[in-house]
Amino acid sequence: MPKRVAVLQSNYIPWKGYFDIIHDVDEFIFLDDVQYTRQDWRNRNRIKTAHGVRWLTIPVGTSLHRRICDVKLPAGEWADDHWRRIELSYAAAPHFGRYRAVLEEIYRDRKWTRLADFNQQLIRTISEWLGITTRFRDSRVLGTRGQAQDRVLDLVGRAGADVYVSGPAARAYIEPQRFARAGIELHWKDYSGYPEYPQFYPPFVHEVTVLDLLFHTGPEAPYYIWGWR
Repeated sequence: MPKRVAVLQSNYIPWKGYFDIIHDVDEFIFLDDVQYTRQDWRNRNRIKTAHGVRWLTIPVGTSLHRRICDVKLPAGEWADDHWRRIELSYAAAPHFGRYRAVLEEIYRDRKWTRLADFNQQLIRTISEWLGITTRFRDSRVLGTRGQAQDRVLDLVGRAGADVYVSGPAARAYIEPQRFARAGIELHWKDYSGYPEYPQFYPPFVHEVTVLDLLFHTGPEAPYYIWGWR
């Protein structure tokens, strides 16, 4: 069977499309030894509240002179604040109680020093809840070289990939012919068509953290990500 691989930066409690890609592949590589980007998904995501969609943002500063894996988490009450806001918005959701204890432990009882480690732990935990069996690896372990497309090609080559699954935003810099010359099939992920599910505070919004889906649908969450296809 062809080996399918995806490579993405770790994001903060990502939306369902991120887990759709993870589910699509045999191996998922966190690409966190690249430059941190501001006003992106690395340190923030959105939740639904009674007052509309609101951002949860981890205050990690604005410096661009660091890699994602080098971004330090600040001292202070941000983790407690994020947990309180999640709890306030979703405590009445049908399946909030199913995930509450583990999430509260991650937010309140464990001490995190690096953004990438915190993000990766949340992503791995949520993947388990979704029944995903994909293998996770970290690009730092693979010792990658190059920038942008060169780095991705190096990573998928080291991983022994036959198929590379990419998000659509990478069309801006990926040259399909280079993957073809390397003998790697390029597959573009399509995020369209996700069905709506019962969600607090209409109108419905797809572009929120996957926690929204889990709290509302519980074990049925995989259907709304990939099962409907």
